[in-house]
Amino acid sequence: MSSQRCVQVAVDAPLKELLTYRVPSDLNFIEEGMSVTVPLGKRKVKGVVWKIDVTPNGEFKLKDIIDSSSERPVLSKSHRQWLEWISSYYLHPIGQVAALTFPPLKQKGRSTANAKKQVIPNIDPSSPPELTEEQKSCIEAIQSVNGYATHLLHGVTGSGKTEVYLHLMHDVLAQGKKALVLVPEISLTPQLLKRFASRFPGQVAVIHSHLTEREKTDQWWKMILGEAQILIGARSALFCPLEPLGIVIMDEEHEPSFKQDEKLRYHARDAAIVRAHTSHCPVVLGSATPSLETWRNCQTQKYHYHQMVHRVSERKMPEIEVVDMREERQKRRDQEGQPLPFWISQSLYDRLLETFQKGEQAALFLNRRGLAQTILCQSCGYVYECPNCAISLTLHAKNHMVCHYCNYTDRLTEQCPQCADGDIHPLGLGTELLEEDMARLFPDIHICRADRDEIQNRSDLEEMISSMESGKTDLLIGTQMIAKGLDFKGLTLVGLVMADVGFSLPDFRAAERSFQLLTQVSGRAGRHSEMPGQVVIQTYNPGHASIRYTQDNDYSGFAHEELSHREELRYPPFGKVASLKIIGLHHDRVVQAAEQLAQRGFVLQSKFPPYKDLQILGPTQAPMAKLRGKFRYLILLKGSSHKMLENFCQQLTYDLKWMPAGTKLQIDMDPMNML
Repeated sequence: MSSQRCVQVAVDAPLKELLTYRVPSDLNFIEEGMSVTVPLGKRKVKGVVWKIDVTPNGEFKLKDIIDSSSERPVLSKSHRQWLEWISSYYLHPIGQVAALTFPPLKQKGRSTANAKKQVIPNIDPSSPPELTEEQKSCIEAIQSVNGYATHLLHGVTGSGKTEVYLHLMHDVLAQGKKALVLVPEISLTPQLLKRFASRFPGQVAVIHSHLTEREKTDQWWKMILGEAQILIGARSALFCPLEPLGIVIMDEEHEPSFKQDEKLRYHARDAAIVRAHTSHCPVVLGSATPSLETWRNCQTQKYHYHQMVHRVSERKMPEIEVVDMREERQKRRDQEGQPLPFWISQSLYDRLLETFQKGEQAALFLNRRGLAQTILCQSCGYVYECPNCAISLTLHAKNHMVCHYCNYTDRLTEQCPQCADGDIHPLGLGTELLEEDMARLFPDIHICRADRDEIQNRSDLEEMISSMESGKTDLLIGTQMIAKGLDFKGLTLVGLVMADVGFSLPDFRAAERSFQLLTQVSGRAGRHSEMPGQVVIQTYNPGHASIRYTQDNDYSGFAHEELSHREELRYPPFGKVASLKIIGLHHDRVVQAAEQLAQRGFVLQSKFPPYKDLQILGPTQAPMAKLRGKFRYLILLKGSSHKMLENFCQQLTYDLKWMPAGTKLQIDMDPMNML
């Protein structure tokens, strides 16, 4: 028996267990948390030493570790504990979770990359403004709690939540610790980065999807080497092994984009809370419209609650008018007496006209791109659909049809491919059509459109922001891209063109998301004006809870009504949900796999009493039945606790060799996307 040391390694591969390796004498310095290269079959793969000096079971011939990498830091015990929690909670291989901790490239070439492009802009330092009484009170209350705690900073739009974050970070940095700030990717604007960089010059690093792999690696090493003390980023920044971590801040904590929908399906909010717990530091969740899970945790006193109900400088909340579009069909006319386009109410048109005459800026929000959402042959009823997805194609300019899910493109033909008739009509509305109509109604104004077709990179976004800040742009038309993170002094009017979009989605969170989006978009108006901003919400359903409570700026009223519905149906936060999605290229095999999996679930439930209260719903065709060429079936699990669902899923999926060839199972704990 060899006396060589043996260690267990979390290997970057889809394996549920740690693998045991021998340590060669020249690598005897290896310790827990170190990065190593190991043989796996015929490949060489990266891994992290998880346990040292283990006793092998003697059943297998062990292989030696190949080398240890100085290009990666040692992962602390607390960071590894956090990674273990993620692996267990989201049922994902520990080695693949650990791999997310490291940058995409090696450290070499940093100075060259930095010389080519500045990721953080150079900007003159700024002094902090005078705090409001609400800001002072919240800062003092958060700082009065030592060590780990979860805080909700519930502040209306424009109340100065960011200033609270900046003050909290100042004290953390003074203690020699680091700060992690998580924001939705859509909110990672140059405006936000400039604000942090001006307050903490030379101390800020940033990680987001628009950076190259070399730039991400540079920013990662800035934090590890102590060249920067504040990391701002989207959800993936959470994995950077910051030591010592003094505070975690998550702005717009309600945002669905904090949940990753592919590979490791984790929710950055929940992972951030556990990260703060293992690091013994506070975590601050900020929002004007908190998620109902977070709100419920405040009600049950699991989280500390801090509220800011006034905008800074005593600026007023916007005045919100709701227009019932069912009553707008006949009376709408422009200043020339001509009928207005079908989508614009008389009130919105009149307010836009007045706004432009005063030299102020306006924004129109519509969460749909293109010219029309559906293209229909009125002779035979044929709808142009994507051949890869169960979704209609969207019409864009120049008869260009696009699938917004897989990017399939086609040209609109003059004749119907089914009946050869030419009676083809686009139906619906998109941001491109809004732009065309507004250019015709107001030919003298400058219009900027902000959607994924127009804003494709960071420079496009910066150009749009600069145009708004300088006053060159009179009207901003956009999708949810303009709903968050943008702050323009001249913007006094916001129109929500079709507020009903999203009301009827097959998702128990549809009402919550609609309310959050309407409130956030409305909050863009009049943030710097002494007079209240103006908001016009156009809807065919003025009685919908999302509309009513947005108009009254009544978050707690909406939360109370929506939570009563959730409690009745035992949906989160009163229960836990997991989705099992079966996907594959062959429809029959997907159906077979889904039915067999559900049957195995019912058998498992009948055998084990702890699962008697578990609900197994399905299998059923997913609301989006086909996506990117693959068929999709869904089984929904509802239980009283996460642990119940976790144990059930582990037992149910322990061995999947029976699944038909070409089918795949995706497990999503706490799913945010039910489509």
